[in-house]
Amino acid sequence: MAARLSVFLALLTLLVPTLAIKFNLPASKYPQPKCIWNTAHTNTLVIVTANVAKGEKQRVDVEIIDSSPQKNVYLSKRGIDGETRLAVTTHAEGQVGVCFKNFLDMDVRYPGQMNNLTRTIDLDVDIGADAVDYNAIANQESLSALETEMRKLEGIVKEVVDEMGYLKKREERFTDTNTSTNKRVSSFAWFTIIALAALGAWQVLHLRAFFKRKYLID
Repeated sequence: MAARLSVFLALLTLLVPTLAIKFNLPASKYPQPKCIWNTAHTNTLVIVTANVAKGEKQRVDVEIIDSSPQKNVYLSKRGIDGETRLAVTTHAEGQVGVCFKNFLDMDVRYPGQMNNLTRTIDLDVDIGADAVDYNAIANQESLSALETEMRKLEGIVKEVVDEMGYLKKREERFTDTNTSTNKRVSSFAWFTIIALAALGAWQVLHLRAFFKRKYLID
């Protein structure tokens, strides 16, 4: 039973959003932010673990934002060094960005001193059920290993159900948009046909009246 549960849990874990990335961040006196984006739903826990390597004459700042029209800033921290762990809860549906800036110290005056000045960042972003510390919950509530796995499974299943509900809402919204667009296109097509028919009839009547005035037809 425990083995089957572990296999099933491993398969479900593949559906949980998580990101691990390592990159070099160049230093500049006026740096542009480098942002790593992930999809997250409303009221979702996001755990960011950033391990910043040592670097002289540089200061790394981090900011966690989202892509909503309000541009919510969840957290901003200056001068992070070594391992830094940050936790936020999203307020809006969409993308959550972890943005880094590597500032060069102002006492670096010569361009040659700026060459190859970078900080290596090892970033790990856990979202939703994967961000919950189940070991801490197990210690606090005195849960057994099987109960801990069940609790984790419950969280993952809930997240999968929420994701399916979100996708269903998006499908309904896209269906409504498609239906509305089809109705508008159909209405415009009928309007065009009627307008062309009316214009053709008016041209025939106008030419007939013109030819009668010129005594070209009876």
